[in-house]
Amino acid sequence: MLAAAPAQAGEVACRFERGVITVPAEVAGIAGDYILDTGAAQTTLHETNAQANGVAETALTGEVRLAGLAAPGVAMKVADLDIRTWNLPTPAAGVIGADALKGFVVDVDYAPCRVRVSPAGKAPRFSGRRYNLGWDLGRPTARAAVSDDAHRISGRFVIATGANVPVRLADDLAQGSAETKELYPEGAWLARLPEVDFGGARGRDVAAGLMKPEGEVVGLLGGQVLAHFHLRFDFPAGRLLVDPVR
Repeated sequence: MLAAAPAQAGEVACRFERGVITVPAEVAGIAGDYILDTGAAQTTLHETNAQANGVAETALTGEVRLAGLAAPGVAMKVADLDIRTWNLPTPAAGVIGADALKGFVVDVDYAPCRVRVSPAGKAPRFSGRRYNLGWDLGRPTARAAVSDDAHRISGRFVIATGANVPVRLADDLAQGSAETKELYPEGAWLARLPEVDFGGARGRDVAAGLMKPEGEVVGLLGGQVLAHFHLRFDFPAGRLLVDPVR
């Protein structure tokens, strides 16, 4: 059980760069700019940054402080995050994942970039389309759909504020996709999806990549899709509120 201290909402300015949100925070006593990724199941310290701050372990338990609120006792790991951080203009000290956020209500706006964190039942009013927030392998999910000229795939997608590709599809569901590793997270290519439906809005000609099947999800939606919405992750209530930017 995660506790908020103090029991008041807090808000912080963030950066939306290269499809990724970074926020100033403190993880295990190490202050820095962290990728805020609701699509990551576990909070992770960047190995280089951790070692520079005297952390030699590959796993530890610590506190995550964001926007003035604290999640104590988070079991986090230390790993090489170069593949996620190498092209970011702002160096990232690590990734704050859903494990550190799930005790709170988290509001995300992309332009201007702001993150608000509130204890359960203390968030301000928010108007938007409501989705049931599911969980898959420790990651929050919601329903969405993608389609091309011949096929439509609908189901639960991981909602990943820290994913730098707009859409990724599980490769066992992608019809007619080229068998190339360049479409996967380690690669450099993207395909195009004619249509993405989410949050009562429809995006067209959206860049997309592939991912290996993970859990029961169809794929994931990343920052460049989510940036078209005001988002509220009401983790304690099990719901996602989505309001298209007008």
